[in-house]
Amino acid sequence: MPIRRILVIDDEAGIRRALKTVLERAGYEVREARSGQEALQLWRERECDLVITDIHMPDKGGIETIQELRALRPDLPIIAVSGSGEKRCRSLLEGAKLLGAVWTLDKPFGLREMLQCVSEAFQSAERLRGTA
Repeated sequence: MPIRRILVIDDEAGIRRALKTVLERAGYEVREARSGQEALQLWRERECDLVITDIHMPDKGGIETIQELRALRPDLPIIAVSGSGEKRCRSLLEGAKLLGAVWTLDKPFGLREMLQCVSEAFQSAERLRGTA
């Protein structure tokens, strides 16, 4: 089975580094972007199998990025994360889910929790494609 590629989009370098480390140790290939704008540029260079995106970022936020990625590839598994305050965070994550995020997580989240979400997102995508 080919190595699955994940694009991590977050304006916080520490979060990107932590996710990259744990995901690579789990056997995934990981690319990083600081914003939705940068992520879409990387996407055009080489598509990924799954996207993890923050909601609040400069240039282009997560909601807009999810919409654009969905237009490019409707079946793309997307995990949205946010930590902008309890009520607002839930509202934005609910919006992300309506736009196609298959999973949402509040920051701070545990790295094991993220690995579980990634695994479940891939399993869900495989079931939808009928390859599980």
